[in-house]
Amino acid sequence: MVQKKKPKRLTQANYLKYYYDIPYEGTTSQGKPLRKLKNITCPYRGIKIIPQDALKGFEHGLLKIKTAQEAVDLLSIYKKHFLKTELQLFSIFKEFAKLNPDDDLKNCLQMIKTNCLTKLKLEEFEVLDDVDILSRKLSAHTALKLRAKTTRCRQIILSDSTRDTFKRKTFLNSLEEIVPNENEKEIFNNIKNKALFLPTSESSKNAFVVKYSQRQQTEITRRLFIASTGSIEHIVPYSQGGLNSMGNFLLTCASGNRYRENMRLVDYIKRFPKIPAFAQKYMDDIIEAIHNGFLAGNETYPYKIKEKLMHESQGRIMLSLAKYKYSKDDAAYASYEYEHRYDSYQKKY
Repeated sequence: MVQKKKPKRLTQANYLKYYYDIPYEGTTSQGKPLRKLKNITCPYRGIKIIPQDALKGFEHGLLKIKTAQEAVDLLSIYKKHFLKTELQLFSIFKEFAKLNPDDDLKNCLQMIKTNCLTKLKLEEFEVLDDVDILSRKLSAHTALKLRAKTTRCRQIILSDSTRDTFKRKTFLNSLEEIVPNENEKEIFNNIKNKALFLPTSESSKNAFVVKYSQRQQTEITRRLFIASTGSIEHIVPYSQGGLNSMGNFLLTCASGNRYRENMRLVDYIKRFPKIPAFAQKYMDDIIEAIHNGFLAGNETYPYKIKEKLMHESQGRIMLSLAKYKYSKDDAAYASYEYEHRYDSYQKKY
């Protein structure tokens, strides 16, 4: 396996790809118009996404911090953008810095790691229990194979071995080894979706503490910030045939993008029931951006996204475009006019 090398210089293009395994640039340039937007609500989490042009300022400030108090002061600037897990960690860091201003955040996490590890194991068991309950709907042959997987996971979680540790992704991949009967595929798909809710550093404070307790203060601080930065999300996952086009793109916070993975949108909504309401706020922000002169040439984007989200959510997301000044025909004409002017400009120069 080739190790990922740190780039010589952090840029807005490689920032998320290196530090968060989310391709901020994606595999196409089609998402650039979305990345430039500001004051956009994340359709998955409902927070205001940290804009792209904030990355440089954050990195500049990060180079200067040496103490826990300095790290907290830098993070305070972006607190209003933080998600639930990151807010919980920020509160812990803030209290720690009051008592230990000259210490660093790594020591803070190490102090609470043991307790958080115990709680994390219980969180993992809860999900595995849910998986086992669903397995009762399978045939005895398939259920036994699945129980073997969950039993092995429980053994690893309880072993406290430093060599053989529980890996969420390993368990998820192991489920792909099981081939259910034809009439069990829908049930098994539900089981795999349930397994996706195993705690991660995005969804669980305890998982965050355990994962980052051995990391340096700079990386811990950066991680809290990155979760709320913008990321190009495929409504239909690229791995499932989703296109690299504006009609399949959302601008989401990086954490919301990463946590969904390849989960069907309809199943993701079951995990986060507020997504339809957040998606409407996202659309209202997009409409305002277009009315203010942004996304020129993409006036049809709201109509495309409305249709795509309706289909992929199986009717759970029904967006209103009542605030949009463009009719469908007007939007198409505006996009055409922009492309025509752009092509003429290119030929001229």
